[in-house]
Amino acid sequence: QVQLVESGGGLVQAGGSLTLSCVASGSIISIHDMSWYRQAPGKQRELVATITSGGSTNVADSVKGRFTISRDYAKNTVYLHMNSLKPEDTALYRCNTERTVVGPLPRGGYWGPGTQVTVSS
Repeated sequence: QVQLVESGGGLVQAGGSLTLSCVASGSIISIHDMSWYRQAPGKQRELVATITSGGSTNVADSVKGRFTISRDYAKNTVYLHMNSLKPEDTALYRCNTERTVVGPLPRGGYWGPGTQVTVSS
């Protein structure tokens, strides 16, 4: 069983920055593909960024050049660094892992409860 807990969200003005944290317990993040998703009211869930167990990263076109994903093994934590925030980045941001080096996790993996990011114009 993997537990994920996000933090770092809040209210920020457009152009500002936030760093979200996702602390994992029950497993070590080095063997997991870790992702950040977001969902705004009335919109579909969007994959924002992924860091694989091998260290490869990928971010959505909508945030490319503004958001980066990183991890800290010692803290068993994954981060989403968000710069140049826009009002359209407003959403609930959730941490997720769907697979490990062994393969896919059952039942779609594990999710954190999320942290709210609100960007004012």
